[in-house]
Order: sequence, then structure tokens, then C-alpha cells
Amino acid sequence: MKQHVFKFLKSYSTQPEEVDRLIISAFIAKNNLNVNHNKILKSFIIDYENKDEYNILCEFNKIIDNSTSEFNFEALIELFEFVISPADRIINGAIYTPLDIREYIISQAFLINQGNYYEYKIADISCGCGGFLFNIAKKLKTETELTYSEIFANNIFGLDIQTYSITRTKLLLSLLALYEGEDIEEFDFNLHVNDALLFNWNSVIENFNGFNIIVGNPPYVRLRNLGDDTKKLLKNWEVCKTGLIDLYIPFFQIGLENIAINGVLGYITMNSFFKSLNGRALRNYFQRKSLAFKIIDFGSDQIFKSKNTYTCICLIQNNNQDYIEYVRTDKIHLEDNHYFNQIQYQGLDSKKGWNLQSNKIISKIESTGIPFGEIYKTRHGIATLKNNIYIFKPVEEDEDFYYLQNGNTFKIEKEICKDVVNSNRLTNETSIHRIKEKIIFPYNNEIKPKLIEEEELQSLYPYAFEYLNQKKYILDKRDKGKGKYQKWFAFGRTQSLEKVENKLFFPKISNSPPNCILEVDENLLYYNGQAIIGHTQEEMMLIKKIMESRLFWYYITNTSKPYTSNYYSLNGNYINNFGICDLNDTEIEFILNENNKEVLNAFFENKYEISF
Repeated sequence: MKQHVFKFLKSYSTQPEEVDRLIISAFIAKNNLNVNHNKILKSFIIDYENKDEYNILCEFNKIIDNSTSEFNFEALIELFEFVISPADRIINGAIYTPLDIREYIISQAFLINQGNYYEYKIADISCGCGGFLFNIAKKLKTETELTYSEIFANNIFGLDIQTYSITRTKLLLSLLALYEGEDIEEFDFNLHVNDALLFNWNSVIENFNGFNIIVGNPPYVRLRNLGDDTKKLLKNWEVCKTGLIDLYIPFFQIGLENIAINGVLGYITMNSFFKSLNGRALRNYFQRKSLAFKIIDFGSDQIFKSKNTYTCICLIQNNNQDYIEYVRTDKIHLEDNHYFNQIQYQGLDSKKGWNLQSNKIISKIESTGIPFGEIYKTRHGIATLKNNIYIFKPVEEDEDFYYLQNGNTFKIEKEICKDVVNSNRLTNETSIHRIKEKIIFPYNNEIKPKLIEEEELQSLYPYAFEYLNQKKYILDKRDKGKGKYQKWFAFGRTQSLEKVENKLFFPKISNSPPNCILEVDENLLYYNGQAIIGHTQEEMMLIKKIMESRLFWYYITNTSKPYTSNYYSLNGNYINNFGICDLNDTEIEFILNENNKEVLNAFFENKYEISF
């Protein structure tokens, strides 16, 4: 569907029923369908007697005619997902799942668990507007001689927290049946409005022994966007005991606890649980259960157009297996016959994170010497939470003042300013001097700085105080207006304010071996990037050479969080387990004096006994 169709719907109404009436009426008209009996469809059809609504429908039909040659079921599903309100999308994590992903998961689930499909019970426990259930119904119709009426009543089950999502699922399935010739007054749906975190399927299914298949796209919601009631419910689940939990994580346990013996769970979901802290309890849960587990990892490829997420397909059968089957691929090759690597559960470390790519080499690196995190301290830069207020490039200066341009030109006392660099911008070709900026620093000059009292700030630095006071309304909006700061003019966080003599700067993300820059000015502050601190210059130069090596980059590309354009995270939790090999004095001297990167690469790979 073209964007102006979405734009029209967005401006038309915020009421789900009004939007649904428009979409359903247009779909029925464009596909020349006749509804003679079905009550729910008839209740959503706009007729000419309601002139205002009918005129809007005519306008909408014209926009559709100019946008697409065919208003098919996939366009309908995408429209249903699009018109979910932004607030609900943030809180409930609803997102449109592409057709090829849905079909692949369903076909694989049927392939893994072959049986008497006439008796199968198949569910989506976060069904949204019913995309997966739509394809399941079609699959069962193909594999059996059942009618849609029988399939809806006996074989497919759905659950969602939003009433309008369940209504849309009923509409979608009713249209599917109508399109293929089944027009009855009322279908007997097994579709329920409830919270999956507390719903009990035994209460709605007699003699329930688990589903043969559960498929879906669990909700993507970060902990900070969840309500207090949901946060309390998360505590009931074993897999939610570590880190700041994303809502998709408990859906693994919920699904597996509602799967029959030999049943299959098939999800498209985030791949962050491989290594993240919040996935630690989930990894431990998987290893304890040792189930037959296939992972198709999309790495940094973007599957969802509307969401910047990194995903994988998980196919888990409820029977025991000693290993995980893993493959890294891309969406283009989804239908290929993949060669899966077999990775033994007993060789995985749920605490450190799963090394699923090149497992033997990564495990060898991590078991060498002492882990990076036990030797080196890393720190993120300062966090003002409003850099454009505090950080500036002077438009001019004189003996006592810098001049800051921010709406108007402001005089800022030099004595309240410090040098600061965006360490993500540092490269071997970029000098620190070229990217230095100034930062208003409302703290004293001690090794561990303390915030200046407001009266002292106003007395000693009246121009800086006046500027900050004029921007107070902006500073007050930090942390969505809920921030609790020592004073209104304090930085948003207190990290990295202390004086540190030696700092080895390196970026948060990179698409090549990182360029690490050593700086010895204890007064220089940094933001956006990160640094290793608290070590001698010799120790800093040594780790610089290691981090810039091919071996280190191989480790990062096989263990770290991927981003688009082949960028990878260098945050501490992704580098802390890299093993720092034991080096004698002769080897240290050689590394420090050698500047040829290929020679150093060969040395490190020989030292770790690894070849690529």
C-alpha cells in the first residue's frame, strides 16, 4: 500500500471501529464480495444510507484505486497493523510480520511436527490482528478436508491483550472464509482478549494437553515502556530474573509451558537474547531444558520495515536434544536448504552469553589468559542528556569569555568551561585538537568533582547562570520530565566526571577494527564514546594493539550485537569475555615497538593458536 493510503487512515479517525468499518467496506467492494449471512461482516459494512460515512468510503476507494492494482489479503493485514495507535504500539509491541516470514515459520513447524492435522490445536498467543492465524487456517484447509467453520472452532486459537486486535482477527478470518465460499451467520472462534502473562488456557480448553504448534511474533517492548502491573507480572516467570527485561522474553517460557509433547514453538523475535544480560536467565532456561532448538539468525539484516530491530527465527520442539542447530543467513535466502551448525548445550555459557558463530574458535579465545573485563576498566562518556545546551563550539572568544550561539549569542565565563571531545569521531587520521569543543561544567575542579551550589554558580559565573536559567525549561524535560537530579542545572548522569590521566578512547560501534586513541590530559572530558581508564601508558598501548588486531575484530563480529551496514557493538558486555593472553617481557616489548599491523596480526593469531 502506498503511503497516502496510510496517511488518509491516520487522519480519518483514532477510533478502531470507525477505521475498521472503512477498511472492511473497501476490501469487500474491491474484491466484489457479497455478504449475505455473516453477522460480524454485515455490521462493519458502510452503506449509502449513511451519507457522510459513505462519501468518505468513496473517497477512500479512489485513493486505493490510485495506489494499488489489487487490494488483497496481505494489504488488508498490513493496514490493520498500521492503524494501531502509536501509544499501543509502544506499550504492546505490535508489529506487522511479512508474509514470507509467516509462511516459512508455519511450513517449518508443520514439517517438524507431522501428525494428524485434523486434530491439531495451533495457537498464536500474541496474535495481534491475526496474520499468523490467517496463514495457519489456509494451511490446514490445504492439508485437510475441513471447512473453515470446523478449523476456526476446533483447530486454531488466538490471544491478544487488545480487544480491537481480536475483533480484527475475527474480521480477517471471516473474510477468508467468505472469499472461499463460506458465508454463515456466525463462526465459533477460539479468540480471547487477555494478558498472556497471566492467562490460563485450561480455563477455556477442556482436557487441555498443550498445543501441537504455537507460532507468532512476540511483542517487542522494553522494560521502561511497560506499566507497573506488567512489571509485577514479569516477576512470576523464571526467564525474567536478570537484567532489564524486554517483553518478548517471557513469551518463550509461556509458549513452551503450553506446548504438547513433540509440539513446536515457532517465533520470529529479537536475537539479543544470545548475549544480553537480560537474556541470561532465558539462556539458562533453554540449557536446563535441552530441547531440540533451531535458530535462523538474520544478524544485522532488517526484517521489519517500521522497526529498527535485529531478529532471528526460533523453532523449538518439545523433546530433548543435546545441541542447538544454528545458521546465520539473510532474508533473501530464507527458502534455501540451510546447513546448520550443531552446537552442544554443554559447551555454551549462559552467564557469559552464547557464542553461536564459530563456536570452537570463540571458546578458545575466551578460555585464553584472563578475561578483558577482569583487567581493564571501561567507562562511557559524560551524559548531560542535553548536549546541545552544555556543549558548544565558540563562535568567538576574548580574554575572559567564550561566545556561544544557541538561538541568541551568550557570553560564557571561560573558567566554568572544560575541553570535551566526541570520542566516536576519533580516528587515526583525526587529531583530538581538531574535534575539541567546550562544555559548561557546573562542578568544582577536584579529582572527583562536586556540583557547585546554585548561589555560588550565580555569584561566580553570572553569565553562564543566566544562559542555563534561560534554558531551564529545556533541561526540565530531560528523562521525559521525570528526572531526579541533584540540581536543575546538573548533568543528567554523574558518570565520567572525575579526572583521569590516561584514557584510551574507542567507539561504541564500529564496522572495522576500532581505532583506539590514547590521551593523557586529565582534564579532557568525552561524550558519546567510551574509554579504558586507570592504567599506565604502557598498559594502554598494549591493549590498543590487541583491540586493533584482526583477531579481536573476528571475536567482535562473531559475538557482539550487530547493527546495519556491518557495524557491531563494542560495549563492555560484548568485550569483557575476550581473553587477554599471557605475555612475557620480550613479547610485550615486541608488541609495543611493532607498528606493522600484518606482523602484529600474525603474532596474535600464532599466540592464540588460531588461523583464519
